[in-house]
Amino acid sequence: MKLAIIISLLFASHAYAAGLDEKTTTLADQRELALTIYNDDLALVKDQRKVSLSADTNRLAWRDVSARIRPETALLRNINDAAGIRLLEQNFDYDLLTPQKLLEKNVGNNVTVIRTNPATGAETRETATILAANSGVVLKYADRVETGINGRIVYAGVPDNLRDQPTLAMTVIANKSASQNLELSYLTGGLSWRADYVAELGANDTKMDLNGWVTINNQSGTSYPNAKLQFVAGDVHRVSEQLRPEMAPRAVMSMAKMADAPMAQEGLFEYHLYSLGRTTSLNNQQTKQVALLTAPQISVRKTLELRGADYYYQSATGDLGQKLKASVYISFDNKGGNLGVPLPKGIMRIYQKDSAGNAQFIGEDSIEHTAKNDTVRLKLGDAFDVYADKKQTDFQKVASTRNSYESAYQIVLHNAKATAVTVSVFEPIPGDWNILSESQPHSKSNANTAMWSVTIPAEGQTTLTYRVRVKF
Repeated sequence: MKLAIIISLLFASHAYAAGLDEKTTTLADQRELALTIYNDDLALVKDQRKVSLSADTNRLAWRDVSARIRPETALLRNINDAAGIRLLEQNFDYDLLTPQKLLEKNVGNNVTVIRTNPATGAETRETATILAANSGVVLKYADRVETGINGRIVYAGVPDNLRDQPTLAMTVIANKSASQNLELSYLTGGLSWRADYVAELGANDTKMDLNGWVTINNQSGTSYPNAKLQFVAGDVHRVSEQLRPEMAPRAVMSMAKMADAPMAQEGLFEYHLYSLGRTTSLNNQQTKQVALLTAPQISVRKTLELRGADYYYQSATGDLGQKLKASVYISFDNKGGNLGVPLPKGIMRIYQKDSAGNAQFIGEDSIEHTAKNDTVRLKLGDAFDVYADKKQTDFQKVASTRNSYESAYQIVLHNAKATAVTVSVFEPIPGDWNILSESQPHSKSNANTAMWSVTIPAEGQTTLTYRVRVKF
């Protein structure tokens, strides 16, 4: 019985609200706007507006919401008086006004078809009923049925649920007639951010100037003027679901790069929150960059590495490769100076000036979320002047032991540079292994890897040899 009464009241209030004039709120009423943007196509919008409501029931159209809004997450509240309003119903009207939609919404309705005589310019009017609007138009006149439109159609009006832009329509009860400070908060897709880093490596490869940018992409179907921006770095768990597709067509994105002071950073649950210290406008179909950090003259380490494989320790192989390139890495510690802050995951691009003073691109790599005091390690490419020739010089099965093998290797490292270099040679060796002999001592970097640090003279070569016994 109680449920029936509640349902009756709800329908009665809806019917009453349907007869009310609709109050519209736009960006002109906006007092404050805040965006918290997450890494994975998700943002929290908090939109504060001053809206005049009448006592009792109001029909309120909240325009300029995201076309990718998740309406089930929407929350409307009165900032100054929590009991000042009560929300009865809300509808997200995302069916946008187009000529085709207007046709579809008027199937079964009468319209006026106006034709112009090309010879005289005289207009004639005729009433027709729209029978269908799929893959063309079917019109029924008093004496015939026609397909296509020979003229132009005049409609009596625009249906209530057909909007020129995404709108959240609400039925709200206010306790008094007054201007109310309302806040609409909701989650939306179509907004995302990533970190982009640009660094200039010094001439001696030991110092680097680092700049970080937050790159924001707005494909949500609406603009956010003078918004407070915050960014959450971390992997926030979300329930898998099909987000509503964006309603606005994609356009060419513009770029706005704005220099600024580094962002404020704080811990949030198990994530990190970055706050821009000023407001900025984020237009629809726009990519914008704002400064994240600046860290001049940080210390870096450059290493050359040659890494092998584990397949050739249990069979006779012979030649293992000629002119194997040494990979180039740089690394630095996220501490000291202007670093020592959590670094969001992103791509780090490295430049270095040539002899004429022009900055040249020398490589890029992605980084994961990096905590304070952690090490950042970047692979920039393969060395041009440092390479190796590698072969297996011996292989035999150890007769006295089952699944045991001995093999020997020769690695000739070449250096065409005018200065000496050091290459770290890493060999992943499977099973239980033991180095029987070697031309220089190795270290055990982990349980299945032997590492040799080999110095190669300028414009010269160094030969590394070793013999190993492996048991599987």
